[in-house]
Amino acid sequence: MTDVVAAKSGTQWTIEADGHRATVAEVGGVLRGYAVGPVEVVDGFGPDEISPASAGQLLAPWPNRIRDGRYTFEGTTHQLPLTEPGKHNAIHGLTNWSRWRLAERTPESVTLEFDLPAQVGYPWSLTLRTRWSVGADGLRSDQEVTNTGDANAPWGFSVHPYLRLPGVAVDDTLLRVPGRSKVLTDNRLLPIGAVKVAGGEFDYTEPRRIGAAALDTTWGDLIADSDGGSSVTIAAPDGSRSVTVWGDGSFKWWQVFTGDTLSGERFRRSCAIEPMTCPPDAFRSGRDLVVLAPGQGWRGSWGIRVAG
Repeated sequence: MTDVVAAKSGTQWTIEADGHRATVAEVGGVLRGYAVGPVEVVDGFGPDEISPASAGQLLAPWPNRIRDGRYTFEGTTHQLPLTEPGKHNAIHGLTNWSRWRLAERTPESVTLEFDLPAQVGYPWSLTLRTRWSVGADGLRSDQEVTNTGDANAPWGFSVHPYLRLPGVAVDDTLLRVPGRSKVLTDNRLLPIGAVKVAGGEFDYTEPRRIGAAALDTTWGDLIADSDGGSSVTIAAPDGSRSVTVWGDGSFKWWQVFTGDTLSGERFRRSCAIEPMTCPPDAFRSGRDLVVLAPGQGWRGSWGIRVAG
């Protein structure tokens, strides 16, 4: 159980149990690294680096993109800053670069909190609370949010860990995604429709080699696991090693990104596997958007399991 202060990403909290070790950083409350024994499972970043390509970030109060950063909620139109200016979108929420505070800790867990103030574009206040823990079953994250304002607030959530199997190229990785439909997008990666994937190039309901596929893709219509949630798995070609990202029933969508637009050594080095409560542009479409009444809370859990 260690604390390290770094100039760019703030205090680092490392938690350990049963050979599992994770590091969470103060800036953004991000998952900066996760290892099982000597094997780095999460493709993270250094303590004095700025999180590259949203690595390990929590995406709240919306995941993915909002077209033109403009949406109407309960009769009022709001304009968010365009944080993806090249595509004229607002992307990945409002909590990424804020400092989260320590609420609780044990050797195997750490809980961080953040108060999101009402602001232009999102005039509602929220309190977010994330508990990270590790143990024999892997890494687990329990997310809570409470609307601390006096009006209904729109809410969506996701996370952005990059996962890898050391020694296995993205091309050679076997991918399983439980989605029976795929969101169609325009050149700004914004939704314009959806199609069934059965038998097609985006059908990963059975494990399949990624090959040359360049994925930055959203799947829905999920096949549920026995616990009511769902999961995405990457595996070595012979199936001897695998990493599974799971989400409870709160997460109705999955995004997988193979890193093709990243530069340098991060190009196609790992896969971002993102459980999402709602699809891209949900503040505009309302699709699976959570509406929090004043004082109302929401909870969701996700995690990572490693085999082999």
